[in-house]
Amino acid sequence: MEADLSGFNIDVPRWDQRTFLGRVKHFLNITDPRTVFVSERELDWAKVMVEKSRMGIVPPGTQVEQLLYAKKLYDSAFHPDTGEKMNIIGRMSFQLPGGMIITGFMLQFYRTMPAVIFWQWVNQSFNALVNYTNRNAASPTSIRQMALSYFTATTTAVATAVGMNMLTKRAPPLVGRWVPFAAVAAANCVNIPMMRQQELIQGICVKDRNQNEIGHSRRAAAIGITQVVISRITMAAPGMILLPVIMERLEKLHFMQKVKVLHAPLQVMLCGCFLIFMVPVACGLFPQICELPVSYLEPELQDTIKAKYGELVPYVYFNKGL
Repeated sequence: MEADLSGFNIDVPRWDQRTFLGRVKHFLNITDPRTVFVSERELDWAKVMVEKSRMGIVPPGTQVEQLLYAKKLYDSAFHPDTGEKMNIIGRMSFQLPGGMIITGFMLQFYRTMPAVIFWQWVNQSFNALVNYTNRNAASPTSIRQMALSYFTATTTAVATAVGMNMLTKRAPPLVGRWVPFAAVAAANCVNIPMMRQQELIQGICVKDRNQNEIGHSRRAAAIGITQVVISRITMAAPGMILLPVIMERLEKLHFMQKVKVLHAPLQVMLCGCFLIFMVPVACGLFPQICELPVSYLEPELQDTIKAKYGELVPYVYFNKGL
């Protein structure tokens, strides 16, 4: 018996995006690291199925489960604004494998200056790619802006890490282990706004409830970017704050002192344990599609909206990015 798909809307999330738990379930689904290993052919199939479902011409015999799986693959690999396939390293589903390796090594090799500089550079290179991939694509970013953002964030991260390493030489060992997190947090506060500076200068595209574009707002851009910065720092915080405490205690155990070669792989695995939960939790802190009262927008944009729509548009909506 065929499923009735007449009332099925593939773009409506399976879970209520107005609640934190609903958003966590949504991102737990689309940031599933197993989707990284899905073939290009299957991703292309998913895009075709999603597009056909939007047009109401799904093949006969198609089940709801197939469409939900196609939408999961589509959301994990294709940009919500452009519909273009995202590079694999920049996808949120790659945060677990990519982030656990880089974070694990940052936390392990924090004692020597060359190691600190190298791993902060690797991390900011990774972050720059993720930030660009998950930007609001309605606002174009030039090569010059990307290069400036990358240079500034990398410099900030390295300077923070090197400076704090020097300041904490006489501090307890645990304090030194927290230096990588301070560097990562500082760099996120620079990297993301710099990468998306065009939105802060020209404004982010805002729409009405029916997805009709009604203008660009700098205030909306500032809110969206601030939320992304908070989410990224939250994503890294538990692992980079708690894991040093755990390793500090483990490394004092007799058997751990005999297997120092396993310390780095152990930190990588433990980072993965944190990230498997923190990626969807951090992404779900705020709705991806933000709702903002018209009264909070720039006065000139408020006047434009009221002149064209009157009181029919009390709120505007925009994709804050990830």
